[in-house]
Amino acid sequence: MRRKDREITDFNRIIEIVDKCDIVRLGLAAGDYPYVVPVNFAYTAEGGQLCLYIHGAMAGRKFEMLKNNPCGTFLIDNPIKMECLYEDHDVTMRYESVMGKFTAELLEGEARQKAIDDVIMARYEETKNFEYNKPTVARTAVFKLTVTEMVGKSNAKGEADV
Repeated sequence: MRRKDREITDFNRIIEIVDKCDIVRLGLAAGDYPYVVPVNFAYTAEGGQLCLYIHGAMAGRKFEMLKNNPCGTFLIDNPIKMECLYEDHDVTMRYESVMGKFTAELLEGEARQKAIDDVIMARYEETKNFEYNKPTVARTAVFKLTVTEMVGKSNAKGEADV
């Protein structure tokens, strides 16, 4: 990272950023070009290990790519605001981000149901106690993305937590 002054390595600070965000962009590989897809997500953060959970159809490009090559990259970001720095006659974007690498695992059976109930549905107040259509779980793919490398970066007020 070129701007080491903006680097965040503290796990708890990284999780604070992840918690503020609703979308993760996945970088998947197949063929000559990477495929980048935004998806909503839930997560667990235990013992210094971050795992992202995504769901979707059991068909399609994202599903096939994750099944065929479980290695990928991710970006989670929180754009805060554009700021004019009048003293310096400069402009900067205030933001926080986390990016890294993951390995994907397709969850099935009880593990899939537990991930939906205890992680995905539990993430938001609106869905914690929502009685969703449980038979659709049989047609829902749930991937657990175990983060293998990550780094945070912040330009929120020009400070980073190293």
